[in-house]
Amino acid sequence: MSENKQLILPVSGMTCANCVATIERNLKKLDGVHSAAVNLSSERAVIDFDPSLLKLDDLVGRVRKAGYDVTAGEADLMIRKMSDDRDAQRLAKTLQGLEGVLDAQVSIVTERARIRYIPTVISQAEMRQAVSSAGFEAVELGGEAEDAEGKARDAEIKQQRRLLITGLIFTIPLFLLSMGRDFNLIPHAIGHAPWMNWLMLILATPVQFYVGWQYYVGGYKSLRNGSANMDVLIAMGSSTAYLYSITVLLGWIPGHVYFETSAVIITLIRLGKYLEARAKGRTSEAIKKLLSLRPKTARVVRDDVEMDIPTDDVRVGDVVLVRPGETIPVDGMVIEGRSSVDESMLTGESMPVEKKPGDAVVGATLNKLGALRFEATKVGKETALARIVHLVEEAQGSKAPIQKLADQISGIFVPAVILIAVLTFLGWLLLAPPPAAGADMTAFTRALIRMVAVLVIACPCALGLATPTAVMVASGKGAENGILFRSGEALEVAGKAKVVVLDKTGTVTRGQPAVTDILASDDVSAVEVLTLAASLEKGSEHPLGESLVAEASTRGLTLLSPETFNAVTGLGVEGLVNAKRVEVGSPRMFIDRGYDLIPWQTRLNDLQAGAKTSIFAAVDGQIQALFGIADTVKDGSREAIAVLKEMGLRVVMLTGDNQQTAEAIAQQVGISEVVADVLPDAKSAAVKKLQESGQIAVMVGDGINDAPALAQADLGMAIGTGTDVAMAAAPVTLMSGDLVGVPRAIALSRRTMNTIRQNLFWAFFYNIILIPAAVMGLMNPMLAAGAMAFSSVFVVSNSLRLRRVDLTSQ
Repeated sequence: MSENKQLILPVSGMTCANCVATIERNLKKLDGVHSAAVNLSSERAVIDFDPSLLKLDDLVGRVRKAGYDVTAGEADLMIRKMSDDRDAQRLAKTLQGLEGVLDAQVSIVTERARIRYIPTVISQAEMRQAVSSAGFEAVELGGEAEDAEGKARDAEIKQQRRLLITGLIFTIPLFLLSMGRDFNLIPHAIGHAPWMNWLMLILATPVQFYVGWQYYVGGYKSLRNGSANMDVLIAMGSSTAYLYSITVLLGWIPGHVYFETSAVIITLIRLGKYLEARAKGRTSEAIKKLLSLRPKTARVVRDDVEMDIPTDDVRVGDVVLVRPGETIPVDGMVIEGRSSVDESMLTGESMPVEKKPGDAVVGATLNKLGALRFEATKVGKETALARIVHLVEEAQGSKAPIQKLADQISGIFVPAVILIAVLTFLGWLLLAPPPAAGADMTAFTRALIRMVAVLVIACPCALGLATPTAVMVASGKGAENGILFRSGEALEVAGKAKVVVLDKTGTVTRGQPAVTDILASDDVSAVEVLTLAASLEKGSEHPLGESLVAEASTRGLTLLSPETFNAVTGLGVEGLVNAKRVEVGSPRMFIDRGYDLIPWQTRLNDLQAGAKTSIFAAVDGQIQALFGIADTVKDGSREAIAVLKEMGLRVVMLTGDNQQTAEAIAQQVGISEVVADVLPDAKSAAVKKLQESGQIAVMVGDGINDAPALAQADLGMAIGTGTDVAMAAAPVTLMSGDLVGVPRAIALSRRTMNTIRQNLFWAFFYNIILIPAAVMGLMNPMLAAGAMAFSSVFVVSNSLRLRRVDLTSQ
């Protein structure tokens, strides 16, 4: 049985929620497609399928068969080292065989390759690598790689603007002429001249069949696929007014022409679509901002020569140089130099992180002070930035559970509106009182106008955009603040949480023992005894010994090399340092060796009461210091827990440590509920017990030992740090490595769900109120078109307000 594969396809040509349903339905008909989720806002389809049954071409073909298209990019590469036309043909065949390449043409004459490709499936760097593997050399023309999706969206905005301007050029004079005639603002001889209606026809026709042609094409494709979308409603409504006016113009029926109505309907809706396209373009700005942080070139050392190359061409193992003030191009491990690095783009935290040999650095972070030389360990799609972008795009393409109702309604919305419109026409024609004598319209005309109003007032677009636009903006906002949501469902559940369960070690605390107290005897300085003890422990691998070495390093002490070293199994170490006999170990070791601990007993009791591990140090047979070592609380833990409580959340700490140690840590951070002595495999049962009260539980852990508990909780949040962040399996990953992200994630979720509810309320309220108003004849078709156009703009604009949410105040 082959493993499932996931592809993301950028889709163009969608106008409303019915388009989404049509594409999903068509994709799911393919044998081998397990799931398909289409996002109207991001204009992407996320497809899980069996690669043994389907290929990329099958999926692209199905999207096109449904009446839509897949956005393609174009790469123009200069090819070197080709000898003859056979080389060109061989390279073209190689490129055409790459997944994601739609077409490739290679010319030996121009020494160029023109490639059409799907940008979400393959990158230009991967294509250049394929050229290199085939024995040739590729040079990209025009510098940096193009943003194919961005270009497609820009082209859409330009087209909408061009059509809108065209519509305004013809519609404004048409509207003024019509209103001037109706209100006797122009001379009667001119306003009612036989040629006036023909002039109106001339002005209305370009609007109807040029500006509005997209609605005819979209409506036809929709009906061909057995559904009806927004385009059907607009085409029907505007065509009814336009064709009715022609019959009046030709004298087939008496009445008033409504050319201005059809033109205004199309132009107003085009205005709404233009504003909507511009607003939708801003929903993905967070991702664009992240991608723009990566430098376009990198300085590497190859064959002892420094050279600047495109970042995409950096290989694993390359030695990369970064000067102060430059951006780190790829992920790597420092081999030379010291500096501080601004990792705020990754973690959301502004404090720079110190880097020294052996430390990991992450691409797109900013080197602040010193020069660094590091070895590239992850490049291309494997870098932390690329993985973060992929995770956010995955979340943006998913659907939140709250969207299900809107999807179900959208599926029957347009047919229901058409039925209502027909019933409205028949009702006004057959059941309503006849128009008063001298009225400016007949019963038939009145019924027709009411029907047109119903058709153009209905708006399935607002329903389709209500959830995905908010999820897109919120996912991007979260990524900017070091919070990665893997799905819309995770984003929704976080805001419903009532209890937050915190793992202790590695979550509330650092997970590493650190020296908290140095209690030295009166005849020696703390620095002197720490230097001797840390020098002896320098060769030890015990965590407690490492904490002494780390403390000495933090204080900038110069350590000595011990002349002798001996480990006392399970108790401590001993040896000669600077010709002095030094012993470092537990109280048990010193009791066994006959040392008198009574003078130190009070201080020893105080440390143990604080759940700290006690280590004695003796020099030449005399105890000279008592060290207190503990797993220290992370910066921000206390403040984050206080914020969680202010948000009305119940906070519980879960740990395998003994009750005394757990209570000591809990007291430091302000937690009153502690579940201690829990074995790793029993943590999930402890979470389940908390859930039995019916409360939605969020589990926060380091994503390693806490995997079962993270899976058991209604929502798991994994605390990650740096480059391993994308490896976490939890639905939410907090990249900063501390608890500050927990209240931020929950606050962002709550704000997002409020925004979605507002969007859905507006979309439902708008249709529930205004469709009956149109049925009752209270809505002029032109006002109806304007209201419909701006309903979608309102929903997208409301979602964009999430970009201004200040999560740092949480």
